[in-house]
Amino acid sequence: MPFSNREWHLVARPVGEPKASDFALVTTTVPDPGPGQIVVRNDFLSVDPYMRGRMDDRESYVPPFGLAEPMTGSAAGTVVASQAPDVPVGTKVTHFLGWREYALLTPADVQLVDAEIAPLQAYLGVFGTTGLTAWASLTEVAPVKEGDVVFISGAAGAVGSVAGQFARKLGASKVIGSAGGPVKAKRLTEDFGFDVALDYREGDIAGQLATAAPEGIDVYLDNVGGDHLDAALQVMNLRGRVALVGAISVYNATELPAGPPHLPLAIGKRINLRGMNVSDHFHLVGDFARQAGGWLADGSLIADETVVDGIENTLDAFQAMMRGANTGKMLVRLPQA
Repeated sequence: MPFSNREWHLVARPVGEPKASDFALVTTTVPDPGPGQIVVRNDFLSVDPYMRGRMDDRESYVPPFGLAEPMTGSAAGTVVASQAPDVPVGTKVTHFLGWREYALLTPADVQLVDAEIAPLQAYLGVFGTTGLTAWASLTEVAPVKEGDVVFISGAAGAVGSVAGQFARKLGASKVIGSAGGPVKAKRLTEDFGFDVALDYREGDIAGQLATAAPEGIDVYLDNVGGDHLDAALQVMNLRGRVALVGAISVYNATELPAGPPHLPLAIGKRINLRGMNVSDHFHLVGDFARQAGGWLADGSLIADETVVDGIENTLDAFQAMMRGANTGKMLVRLPQA
């Protein structure tokens, strides 16, 4: 029988910070699968900073959300109806039809995962594009070398919290992270293995970073942009490497912000600033999964999560994540029937 389904639609393009009236939670029906199709009950939904850009009607590396259409994003769930012999009922999968309770898909649309190796939600975080983003940033985009000093902004978030641990495993001599508030800063050093934690809410991030790294920094993984990127440029050593992963500080800006005042330093210091898109690094998936799986198993990799319950709270989870309320990966958990 068809599945009653609730899904989020974007109904207006946000101006500045998204507001509740820009969205609608709509009840629809997902039909029974036809030949070669499956129905997946979503157990976990991912909300991520890049989704803010998809709410604007502009060209990017991911198409914008359509108005009055279901929103999409990464999800992990369980096959509850199948007419695809290779993907039977009970199979655990990940796919891209998030922001809803049920999804009608084909086997080509999903990736089968083994929930015995790691919890299902880990495939949206440390085992998914989140972990791969951190790993590829520090091995291919801005490679960490033995003895490097590494700075990571947004270090208590999904990418940053695992990136700090990866930097250490790759041989960094010092790992510095920034986060918002004393509680998060404390977690960086006590739980995630950072040597120094900066609290950007205290202000003067450039001064804090200069004090934390009198020897300068060699690698910067940028999740924030703005003043954090400018601070990194000021203390970066000769031939430093920057992975430009995100710029969450400006995602809600209504006009283009000014560029980093100290960007000209990149010329004399021969700094490599390289944009990072995880889709360029899927060739690393197999080796990365094996490596991360071993570290999770032996307890040397901590993958934290902030979990919000209920499809009706997905928008709240997204907005909280954009304000930095999460530690680790922000997820929405849906009740299992």
